[in-house]
Amino acid sequence: MSNQTATATPPVAAQRNNYTQAMIIIATLFFIFGFVTWLNSVLIPFLKQACELTDTVAYLVAFAFYISYVVMAIPSSLILKKIGFPRGMSLGLLTIAVGSIIFIPAAQMRSYPLFLVGLFTQGAGLALLQTASNPYITILGPIESAAKRISIMGICNKVAGIIGILVLVKLLFSDTEAVSAKIDTLTGAAREAELDLLAGRLVMPYAIMAGVLVLLAVFVRKSNLPEINQEEDASAETGGSDKYGRKSVFDIPYLLLGVLSIFLYVGVEVLAIDTLALYGEYTGLAKDVASHLAIYCLFAFGVGYLLGVSLVPKVISQKNALMICAILGIVFTAGALLTSGMTSIVFIILLSFAHSLMWPGIWPLAINKLGRFTKTGSALLVMGIGGGAILPLVYGGLVDSMGGDRQLPYAIMIPCYLVILYFAASGHKKGLPAS
Repeated sequence: MSNQTATATPPVAAQRNNYTQAMIIIATLFFIFGFVTWLNSVLIPFLKQACELTDTVAYLVAFAFYISYVVMAIPSSLILKKIGFPRGMSLGLLTIAVGSIIFIPAAQMRSYPLFLVGLFTQGAGLALLQTASNPYITILGPIESAAKRISIMGICNKVAGIIGILVLVKLLFSDTEAVSAKIDTLTGAAREAELDLLAGRLVMPYAIMAGVLVLLAVFVRKSNLPEINQEEDASAETGGSDKYGRKSVFDIPYLLLGVLSIFLYVGVEVLAIDTLALYGEYTGLAKDVASHLAIYCLFAFGVGYLLGVSLVPKVISQKNALMICAILGIVFTAGALLTSGMTSIVFIILLSFAHSLMWPGIWPLAINKLGRFTKTGSALLVMGIGGGAILPLVYGGLVDSMGGDRQLPYAIMIPCYLVILYFAASGHKKGLPAS
């Protein structure tokens, strides 16, 4: 890992006058990621009630949102190759704004399919943003300190999530007990009318969100962010192979293992947060209390990110931090399964602490020395975010098939952590060039 100069010090890193501006803009984008993404933890129980859904159907919120990463990651890579990173970021923000606007008629008609279309559209915009911003922040400085920079971005992400959840919970759940009690006494047209009023609470926050996103898109477009040219190190090469003899991303085993690790990591991350409100209700908590639980998860994330900023790479390497996090994931999952009530909830919240350095650990290990395959490799890693679509849906199906047991299905997370542990220990070296 000593000979990193050619691949780890890109042209953009030399433009120190643009470094601070670039960091601030990317931090703003990560704030947007968090604000939009973690609202799902509130939307799932809200739409479950407003649209009268089963668990499996309610978790289609996560599916529609995260499956867009699978669908859009490769197209996002092609878009970035054509229009560049900065314009791609602006386009991503506009796409998220369109998804937010779709929420308005969806709420007015109380149409769950239309809500899912809006969520998919938001996810598509985020896929483009993620495909651009993650390699951007990784390559903005030395690869050895990439986890530190990503951890800083992660703090922005989680702070935004906390703010978003607090705002949306206030708007949606401030009188939830009274509203739920009233709905339970109604039938027929009166019940439908009350549910329509409940769904209508989403109109204002999503209209405001759309307006803010459009303004940010204009700001990013006019900000003169420096472009990243990841093709430079391959400019002198001929034929279909790069300087390491690799013809495609499928010749890079550590990248493919990284994609699998991202898939499983995002799956367990989303599962631990987006299912927690309904799990809290399952243990006996009131709706308004359970809806705030995700905030504690994001605080746990924040603590982990702060440790990452402080310790990586000076005290602990990205690889070792990832190994520790995977082991903690196994331990905390076992704790959640073997305890009950509030103790079990605390263990699930602690999972977010274990997750905090997984993305910062996996991403730079998987993207290391990709050269001209960086954009395509980044797209594949973004596709791995689709794990957030699949694992919650599997969990919801297990809950329904097990008669409403919301605890035992969390066991599906343990094999996920074992795979991540393997990637951290040795998988990230498979096929890695020596120099």
